[in-house]
Amino acid sequence: MAQSIPPGDIITQPNAKVVFNAPYDDKHTYHIKVINTGGRRIGWAFKTTNMKRLGVDPPCGVLDPKEGVLVAVSCDAFAFGQEETNNDRITIEWTNTPDGAAKQFRREWFQGDGMVRRKNLPIEYNP
Repeated sequence: MAQSIPPGDIITQPNAKVVFNAPYDDKHTYHIKVINTGGRRIGWAFKTTNMKRLGVDPPCGVLDPKEGVLVAVSCDAFAFGQEETNNDRITIEWTNTPDGAAKQFRREWFQGDGMVRRKNLPIEYNP
């Protein structure tokens, strides 16, 4: 039954993008808050377009209705201006958890025929 109901909304703080500021000769960490504003438990997972530069911790989890989690997005040191950064972004995907499922993340929730929603957060690098 859970699979036929679209997942509710989430809020991310920040809402639109993640900004890292120079210098880039050391690792930076930025915190994002993810809040499940819907009425059902969801499973969520982050993806990134640049695995070697960007990391997310924790990368996935489960949120009950109205629950929030703080996620650390890290940017490893890199040669700013010498590496392509225009397409860097992180994406959060979320889906309803099956009725009665334990509050433990399962990758297969995203591989069935249930609806998965996603939100892109571009990464902006300030010189």
